[in-house]
Amino acid sequence: MSQSRTPILYLPHGGGPLPLLGDPSQENLTRFLTSIAARFGDFTAVLMVSAHWVAATPTLTHHPNPDLLYDYYGFPPESYSIQYPAPGSPKLAEKAAARLQEAGLQPAFDDVRGFDHGMFVPMKLMLPDARIPCVQLSLIAGFDPTAHIAVGKALAPLRKDGVLIIGSGMSFHNLRAFFTPQSTVPGKESVAFDQWLFDTFNNDELTLQQREEHLTQWESAPYARYCHPYEDHLLPLHVCFGAACNEYIKPRRLFHEPSMGHMVSAYLWE
Repeated sequence: MSQSRTPILYLPHGGGPLPLLGDPSQENLTRFLTSIAARFGDFTAVLMVSAHWVAATPTLTHHPNPDLLYDYYGFPPESYSIQYPAPGSPKLAEKAAARLQEAGLQPAFDDVRGFDHGMFVPMKLMLPDARIPCVQLSLIAGFDPTAHIAVGKALAPLRKDGVLIIGSGMSFHNLRAFFTPQSTVPGKESVAFDQWLFDTFNNDELTLQQREEHLTQWESAPYARYCHPYEDHLLPLHVCFGAACNEYIKPRRLFHEPSMGHMVSAYLWE
């Protein structure tokens, strides 16, 4: 490999399959996702935490050739024939599980579940040839932010094995707000929460411990529960932060634009 460790990426995956359907509301996000792979450097596999899988314990896909899980409803027929035949990697799943076990996090395997749209939508845009082995990791039921940071810390050594860690969610995710008519200017709520995230990662006056405390207490952020009534799309970011903690470098905010009327961001730790 040309680098000692792979990057860590937290990305917005958009509204269901819309980024793959050319929907105008997803144009800027689609453009971003199709261009981001050039920033990754060399890597051998992808380990992705998707907002769309929650399990009792951190669970890893373990099938060598996972199917796709079309876990969305009410979209055009072509949405249910999308293909992304990336191979799985039982070997990587087992290696990740060993790291999680060492951290006392009681991992599990799922030999049946396919890749959900939080996985295959961004991956089809980023790496359309589907050659890189992929493993998906669940969130943990209960949504304890401390536990998700711990998951990231446990998985961090995989970066030196060429594994690209990706958190797939949305830094703003309020479904009711997405479908409420509004002006073309993002509302104050998403803008304020987005700025709080940026400051948490980049404010030079914060120590690493303080950054972690901010994330564990994220509900105290401006408009936190408006922006995340259900925090499944935020917690992949906690995993990413945890994976970056051992050798923390402030992340680059690579995407910072409105999506479906609200400000969302993507972060890359290099």
